[in-house]
Amino acid sequence: MAHIEERDLENGKTKYRVQIRIKGYPQQTATFDRKTDAKRWALKTEAAIKEGRYFKAPGAKKRTLGDLIDRYVKEILPRKPKNAHNVATQLSWWKQTIGHYVLADVTPALIANMRDRLLQGKTPRGNIRCPSTVVRYLSALSHTFTIAIKEWGWLEENPLLKVTKPQQPRGRVRFLDDAERVRLLEACKASSNPFLYPVVILALATGMRQAEIMNLRWSEVDFERNKITLYETKNGEIRVAPLTGHAHSVLKALYAKRSSETELVFPGNNPNKPIDLRFPWEQVIKKAEIKDFRFHDLRHCCASYLLMNKVPLPVIAEILGHKTYQMVKRYAHLSEDHKWQAVASMNQSIFGEL
Repeated sequence: MAHIEERDLENGKTKYRVQIRIKGYPQQTATFDRKTDAKRWALKTEAAIKEGRYFKAPGAKKRTLGDLIDRYVKEILPRKPKNAHNVATQLSWWKQTIGHYVLADVTPALIANMRDRLLQGKTPRGNIRCPSTVVRYLSALSHTFTIAIKEWGWLEENPLLKVTKPQQPRGRVRFLDDAERVRLLEACKASSNPFLYPVVILALATGMRQAEIMNLRWSEVDFERNKITLYETKNGEIRVAPLTGHAHSVLKALYAKRSSETELVFPGNNPNKPIDLRFPWEQVIKKAEIKDFRFHDLRHCCASYLLMNKVPLPVIAEILGHKTYQMVKRYAHLSEDHKWQAVASMNQSIFGEL
C-alpha cells in the first residue's frame, strides 16, 4: 500500500515522498515536487507491481527481450559449450515469439501464456512437447534474466520466478532382464558397426551417459589403474568411472586397433567427431525384439544391476555422478532383500528364539 509523506525543506519548498509496500515485493520509493504527481506515480506503480509489470531498472523499458537474448547468445552461451546448441534453439523460439516485447512488458502472465503454447505445440518431428522439454525452455529463458539482473543491471526482477513449471512425470526405470540382455549383446556383436558392441558394454558396465561415452578420448582411459576419468560431465564435476572385467578387455582390444588420426575412442567418418550410432542402435533393438527401450536405459540397467548386487545407494550415486540420492532412490524397489535382511536381523537380536 502507498504512503505519501509531506516534507518541508529549509528553503521553504515542500517535497512529497512516496513509499509503496506490498507483501512479497521490495519496497519502492520516489520523491516529487507536487502531491498530484506523487499520487499518480503511486497508483501506476502499485498497479504495475501487482500485474508483474514493474521494473525499476530503466533498461527494462528501453530494451527488448530480443536484445537480451542476442547479448546472452553472444557473450554467455559460448561459456556453456556442452549444451549450447539446445539452449540456442530454445532461446531462438522465445525471440521469434515474444522477442519484440520490451523487458518491462515481459510479465509472468505473458510467460505463462507462452508456456501453455509450448505445451500444446509440436516438435519438428510432429510430437507433442513433453513437460520436461517445456521446463528446459523456461530454464533457458530464466537464466538470461538472471544474468541481466546480476551482471548487466537491466532489470531487478525475474518474471519466471513467478511462473509455475509444468509437472514432470516421474522418471521411468526400464532395465533389461537376463534374456533381453543376452539378445541385445548378441545382436550388437553381429552388427556391421564395430563400435556398437564396445559402446553398449561400456554403458552397461560403467553407467556412463551416452554423450560421455561418445566423446571419450584415449587420454581419459587408464588401463593400468582400471579407470576412466571424465572431465566433461552433465553436472560439471570431474568423475572417475571404474573400468574392470569384460569392459576393460573390450576397450583394450579396441585400443590395439585405434586410429592414429584421432584421440576419440569412437570416431566417425570425420575423425574429429564421434560416430553416429543411432541407426545401428535402432537396428539391433529391432533385431533383438526388445520393446520400449532407449539407449539411456542402459544407464538404468547399470544402476539396477548394482543395486541387485547389494551395492549401497550412496555408492551407486557416486558411480553414476548424481549429486543427491533422489535420482537413485527410484531403483530401490528393484531389490528389497536388504530391507528384509535388516528387519530379520533386528528381530533375531531382540526376540531371539521366542
